[in-house]
Amino acid sequence: MQTVDLQEMGLRGVNAALHAQSDDTNQTAWTIENAKGAHAIACGLDAPIEVTVKGSTGYYCAGMNQQATVNIHGSAGPGTGENIMSGKIVIEGDASQYLGATGHGGMIVVKGNASSRCGISMKGVNIVVQGNIGHMSAFMGQSGNLVVCGDAGDALGDSCYEARFFVRGSVKSLGADCEKKEMREEHLTLLQGLLDEAGIDADPKDFTRYGSARNLYNFDVDNAAAY
Repeated sequence: MQTVDLQEMGLRGVNAALHAQSDDTNQTAWTIENAKGAHAIACGLDAPIEVTVKGSTGYYCAGMNQQATVNIHGSAGPGTGENIMSGKIVIEGDASQYLGATGHGGMIVVKGNASSRCGISMKGVNIVVQGNIGHMSAFMGQSGNLVVCGDAGDALGDSCYEARFFVRGSVKSLGADCEKKEMREEHLTLLQGLLDEAGIDADPKDFTRYGSARNLYNFDVDNAAAY
């Protein structure tokens, strides 16, 4: 276990040490102490390592993540996990706005609530929120899955493409071109897998699926697999 103190080593030093890890590193477990709301902690990682951040974080923690698992033992500031490509981010507290924006892959788990614009322009990331999400979440969501075990705010999925939204609680309002969808067996199986991966005990049958009505963009059913 590699333990570093952010206040002593500085943000550049900590991130440089993490960036120096490669696919065959034997330094696979890292703990960052005294985060104290610093911005851009553990950004741009690209190695199969696990990083635990002790304390809450500022803007863009774990942005552009590849391969790594980042555990935040606190709450996370705006833009956490932005453009995540792979790997996993687990937030023990709450997440601020635009969590996982433009994320292409991987998984983000929030044990608390997520604020507005959660999953905005998501492009393949899976986001699982144990609590509630704020307004305009998954705006222009292109692909991937957003799972909400609590309630969703106004304008869920506004102008979305082919991302899927599963909500167990209430939805204050749906955005333009977002509608309630049939929950078929394949969706129950998919949702169960996401909940299991996130470590959340919930019954997929309690959720409602939402998605695009396919009226605001040029959808070609022959190319459905590409969406």
